[in-house]
Amino acid sequence: MGNTFYFEWEPAFMEWLQIQLGAVGGTIFGLLSFLGEEIVMVAILVFLYWCYDKEFGIFVGTNLMTALIWNPMIKNVALRRRPYMDHAGVRCLKPVKPEADLLDIRAQGYSFPSGHAMNSTVIYGSLAIYRPKVWLIVLAAAIPVLVGLSRVAVGVHYPTDVLAGWLVGTFSLSFISWLQKIVRKRWVLYLILIGAAVPGFFYCDSADFYTAVGTAAGFFAGNLFEMRYVKFENTRKPLYMVLRLAIGTAIFLGLKKLLELPMPEELLTSSTLPAFWLRAARYAVLLFILVGVYPLLFRVIERRGKAQEAGPEKEAAKAQEA
Repeated sequence: MGNTFYFEWEPAFMEWLQIQLGAVGGTIFGLLSFLGEEIVMVAILVFLYWCYDKEFGIFVGTNLMTALIWNPMIKNVALRRRPYMDHAGVRCLKPVKPEADLLDIRAQGYSFPSGHAMNSTVIYGSLAIYRPKVWLIVLAAAIPVLVGLSRVAVGVHYPTDVLAGWLVGTFSLSFISWLQKIVRKRWVLYLILIGAAVPGFFYCDSADFYTAVGTAAGFFAGNLFEMRYVKFENTRKPLYMVLRLAIGTAIFLGLKKLLELPMPEELLTSSTLPAFWLRAARYAVLLFILVGVYPLLFRVIERRGKAQEAGPEKEAAKAQEA
């Protein structure tokens, strides 16, 4: 299943690189790969949106959501098998799903272009575009390079997968950032971006596409809901930031598990169209609540924080009176 195509130098280079790096080097590059994982990108996004600067978070999130959709749309056209699937000398040091068969392409995903290279280019580049500071520009250039090289080193992507990820990520970053500037009505912008995903429903048969569409739809709808009905304010106070992040994380984990409970395990893990649509719906609900509904609690959280701050002061006052 899938297509095999590569330049002759690619598997040879990967084999040579893995030999030169050895076990320790492979572990280090595996850790560098973590900088392009979804959990890191989500952490950056929720910190910006919930705490630091809501508009900054929306800018970064809109770029990222679009990239998450475009990547599987391209992958489902190329259908390129991962290098370790066709080259015995290339070892897979960091599988996408460790619990699944390494040769199960539905579980491990297609190879071209590299999602880690593309998404890291988009999210770190978005930070530098919105806040063009020297240190952010350096990070925006360095981290995607390290992440891309790590994906080659751990054996899950050809060098041309990574190169394509950087190129498509750069195009996506530039185009969507520009689009956000010229389309003033946010609902129109979101409609355009979701509309661009429609062709994927006719040929994409991988879970990551439906996950991305559901995630983007929930993010966009949640943002529109928040703009109209919530209008929360950001905070730079460490206590409130920690409370917002901690409670939000707990809600995310709880909702994620709760939304899986009514569904049979066979359906949740199957590669069928109903399972894909169910996955999209779950992620849409999850993101809508986190982006649009959860911020309604921020005032409650801040009142609780103020009460905690006032507690020691009251105790000190009582001690002085005594």
